Amino acid sequence: MSKQRRLSKIFAQDGKSVTLALDGYFFSTKTEGIDNTIKQMPELVANGLDCALVTYGMARNYQKEFKDISIVLRVDSTVNVYDNSVPDTQQVFTTEDALKIDADGMVCMTFPGAFNEEKTHAMVARLVKEAEQWNMPFIVESLPYGYPVTSPESNEAKVIADAARIAVELGADVIKTRFSGTEDDYLIVEASMVPVLALGGPKTDTLGYFKFVEHCMNMEAKGVAVGRNITQDPKPIAMVAGLNAIIHQGASPEEAYALYQNTK
Repeated sequence: MSKQRRLSKIFAQDGKSVTLALDGYFFSTKTEGIDNTIKQMPELVANGLDCALVTYGMARNYQKEFKDISIVLRVDSTVNVYDNSVPDTQQVFTTEDALKIDADGMVCMTFPGAFNEEKTHAMVARLVKEAEQWNMPFIVESLPYGYPVTSPESNEAKVIADAARIAVELGADVIKTRFSGTEDDYLIVEASMVPVLALGGPKTDTLGYFKFVEHCMNMEAKGVAVGRNITQDPKPIAMVAGLNAIIHQGASPEEAYALYQNTK
């Protein structure tokens, strides 16, 4: 299968994507809501979900739930699941593993500016070369200075943009990264040269979150890759419906919130 064909499954015909990050088991014990959300997958897809980031075990154990949606395999994990700061990462899966579960892509983190920058860049470079042999799209989650926001610099648009560009130069087909929420976020997309998915977003009220997503789309992001803002929402299906309205239909945050309120 060609890389473009696989990418066309991750992104909808308009080139945008509502992506659900279900890979939290590889990085944290804060995984409430993930399994319950997976069980609602048909309804999520019906309401506009395009893609899911999954673990290997998840893809194997929830085959029925994932049969009608594009999946991307997380190929790295934390070295200490009880430390939610993700102190370091390691490679745990390969392109061959992604092919075994019929994934449409792979995703891996890198941490420019952190103590493990060299190791994570080498991991990504090695996996990119491997993925190229099989036309497998590779998403790089490039996070400056580490996994969490720990300093003003780690959430500064210019710094995030530099981290994204490094990932592109390593061979990323798609960038997944944080947005600062400022007007300088256009720098992130400008530097990337490939589609950018905005990472998660702030924990805030629903309307506030929809306003953040609209901001990301105004900055020319191609969508979002959202975890807890969907899986830990009381109404995951309604949250996806609202995100779909903003990302694919150009709805305002207020219109998306009204849809959220009216969706079971």
